[in-house]
Amino acid sequence: MFYALNWFFVIALLALWSLASWALHAAAVWTVSNAGALTGVASGAGGIALPDWLAPWMPPEVAQWVSRLMADLAPFVDGLLQAAPALAGGLTVAAWVIWSVGSVALVLLGAGLHLLIALLLRRGRSATGSGSSLAAG
Repeated sequence: MFYALNWFFVIALLALWSLASWALHAAAVWTVSNAGALTGVASGAGGIALPDWLAPWMPPEVAQWVSRLMADLAPFVDGLLQAAPALAGGLTVAAWVIWSVGSVALVLLGAGLHLLIALLLRRGRSATGSGSSLAAG
């Protein structure tokens, strides 16, 4: 009975792990595949300014430096967004590897619990003296 409960528990965890892996992979692939549609969005980063409440606390040189940095990073971010759909294939491989490692860990957990149950049952039988040895008599 304990063995069946153990493996039912492991199979349920494996099903949940598979479902979670599939859902996260689907969401990540969708996000990466649609990132190319966002090209040109980063070009507006140069117009971002400091909030009015922060301006008195910040030296003007730092504010100008941040504005220049945002403007210089815009082409880099646009390039990354254009290349993002090509990353979907690598994301699939990474998801399979992570799922495999988690699945192997769950099966090893099940095997370890199986051995632990066997050990505890064997100890319980030997402690009660109901072993298979017969007294010669």
